[in-house]
Amino acid sequence: MNIHTIFGAGGAVSDQLLPVLLNNKENVRLVSRTVKQIDGVESVAADATNYQQTLQAIKGSSVVYLLIGLPYDIRVWRAQWPVIMTNVINACKETGAKLIFFDNVYMYGKVNGWMTEETPFNPCSKKGEVRAGIAGQLLQETRAGNLQAMIARSADFYGPVGFKTSVPNLLVIQNLLKGKKSQWLGSADQPHSITYVPDAAKALYLLANKPEAFGETWHLPTSSELITGRRFIQQAAALMQKPDGVTVIPNWMLSLAALFNVTMKELKEMNYQNEYPYLFSSEKFNKAFGFTPTSYEEGIKETVAWALKNNQ
Repeated sequence: MNIHTIFGAGGAVSDQLLPVLLNNKENVRLVSRTVKQIDGVESVAADATNYQQTLQAIKGSSVVYLLIGLPYDIRVWRAQWPVIMTNVINACKETGAKLIFFDNVYMYGKVNGWMTEETPFNPCSKKGEVRAGIAGQLLQETRAGNLQAMIARSADFYGPVGFKTSVPNLLVIQNLLKGKKSQWLGSADQPHSITYVPDAAKALYLLANKPEAFGETWHLPTSSELITGRRFIQQAAALMQKPDGVTVIPNWMLSLAALFNVTMKELKEMNYQNEYPYLFSSEKFNKAFGFTPTSYEEGIKETVAWALKNNQ
């Protein structure tokens, strides 16, 4: 029996991937630190920093999706990410499971032009150094032929996924729902690619079912349209019949907030991504799978509809 195992159940990407798997009649195992029972799905409690728990959770899996999201704190990342990656790699090697690691773009650092799968690792942040380390570890094991694995990389994301892990959802959609002015980090006028999470979830399943996709890095489907924070806000505000004004949160304000708030301190380190063009290319995936990413117009429309329906 083939089992698709999701490490990081309950997260934004997991919640979009689960219905894709179920609609395709796959056997699914959800793994998280605390079990949440869902009809027709196996749920397992495991701590990925514990090897034996990780191994037991992976046994019998055909594909493992590593979708874990750790608290946005560099101290936690440094302590836990290398352990988690080592445990998951070793468990997949021991059981023969294939591994798909859902990654971000922090390891690229500041990029002049479009980010592609060939963009070299050049982190300019502490969190980027951690991500470069664990991605490099997986690539080394894969190239050595020790396991079948791939990296599936996403830009910043948005969609019907809540507000905890999507900055556009949090600063734009949620503020508009509350009758507040939208906010944006860095510059509202720099182009900034944003991945629509339902597209990313569909892509993960397509990749899992293409044997020749393993051993490579893939950028998940993201619209190639150039969109700015200001344009994102204008489209969302028009749909919600709200004012489209924006308060830009500059670096100096983040620096001040960082003195009193750990999350603001962590965001400040990454704010270079919002001050310069942030261009993410998924041309390799689009061509390989004949996939057309959701347009920003349609993605924002769906996200707003979800938010209004759920009054999040």
